Amino acid sequence: MAFAPSLSGPETISISSLNALEYCPRRFYYQFVLGEMLVNEFVLEGALAHQRVHTEGTRTGSEGEITTTRLYLCSESLRISGYADVVEEQEGLLIPVEYKHGKPDKRTGWLNDAVQLCAQAFCLEERQPRGVLIPYGYIFYIGSRRRVRVQFTSELRARTLEAIARAFQIASQETIPPPLSGGLVARCPHCSLLPLCLPDEVRLLQVEKA
Repeated sequence: MAFAPSLSGPETISISSLNALEYCPRRFYYQFVLGEMLVNEFVLEGALAHQRVHTEGTRTGSEGEITTTRLYLCSESLRISGYADVVEEQEGLLIPVEYKHGKPDKRTGWLNDAVQLCAQAFCLEERQPRGVLIPYGYIFYIGSRRRVRVQFTSELRARTLEAIARAFQIASQETIPPPLSGGLVARCPHCSLLPLCLPDEVRLLQVEKA
């Protein structure tokens, strides 16, 4: 697993912040670097939905499977850390499960959710015997009560490593990344940081300066 984050900037990156980065680098900067967090109905709904899995605990099922909630994870080699909502263990194989309050995208899924889940798998793999890779994980979308299986393909693993490297790079910057552009602008109205980010106003200023 080749990875060499910058020696400047933060010592570690939180796993959950990778989700914000893939959604919008500007959001990542506000939340992770500047520590800004605003609450809207989507954030509140997600927080309430997570209450059950945010209580630490371990239980064993009828078939011997072990389920652990709110498990702390870290990777010394990648310098990332955070919590997994749920980790299921069957015959020694660890499977991460992430809970999200929304619904899965019918066409492409949510890459930001998949990257967050894959980063959790990287951390768990460091606890596995050398060379053992976790093949998949699950994202449970509370809005549709649907569990989506995410394969940890070589492409997703590469994208996740790129996201980690990019997170360290952006977190070392002194300037906030620009607002999203093109088709990604559709994400802005649903973002809790909209009143702080003011993407429309910033884009207008950029056009006027051009």
